[in-house]
Amino acid sequence: MTIQAIAFDAYGTLFDVYSIRESAEKIFPGSGAALAEMWRDKQIEYTHLRTLCSMYKPFWEITQDALVFCCNKLGLSLSLEAQNALMGEYAHLQVFPENLPVLQELSDSGMKLAILSNGNLHMLQSAVDAAGMQGIFNHLLSVDAIKKYKTAPEAYQLGPDIFAMPAKNILFVSSNCWDVCCATWFGYTTFWVNRHAAPIEELGVVPHGEGRSLLDVLEFLRKHHKT
Repeated sequence: MTIQAIAFDAYGTLFDVYSIRESAEKIFPGSGAALAEMWRDKQIEYTHLRTLCSMYKPFWEITQDALVFCCNKLGLSLSLEAQNALMGEYAHLQVFPENLPVLQELSDSGMKLAILSNGNLHMLQSAVDAAGMQGIFNHLLSVDAIKKYKTAPEAYQLGPDIFAMPAKNILFVSSNCWDVCCATWFGYTTFWVNRHAAPIEELGVVPHGEGRSLLDVLEFLRKHHKT
């Protein structure tokens, strides 16, 4: 099996969604870490609920809704200024340190690269620009085009459609175990960036590869697939 392209999840995989904890801690002392974790969980929950009920709403708005809910849940008084500051963080998330060199190496090798994300295009473009990743990706693919979030099959179909090749010839890379498991079900060759040594989800499916950082993707490609 030859890997001819790679589709990367964005949030948690390329961009550190928990890097907002520092700003959150400054705004809400003692609650920054709890807010960052709950915010991410609620954001994903809302994408799943809205897709199940065919009630799509852009990811930026869902992210904001999740922030408001979590502050209410934690008893935090969220001013408009604080809300704007924290949402602004999402447009310029920190990037994991190994990612840019790995992506540049893959791009220089001629590998076709895309981001396939729940994020809407302006969020993705802002994050890519802030991380200095301009010119690396052939495509930025947003589920906004089909109004359904991952794990809907239509979301994963964006990759084969844009690259004009079977999903098995595309390596799908994500740090979110639910995402990589569902991409495996869909038919992608998959790699789980398991940064925190988490257990595999009990879904009866496993990714084709697993590592602790994006560096391990390079090793996976060298060992198992032609690049």
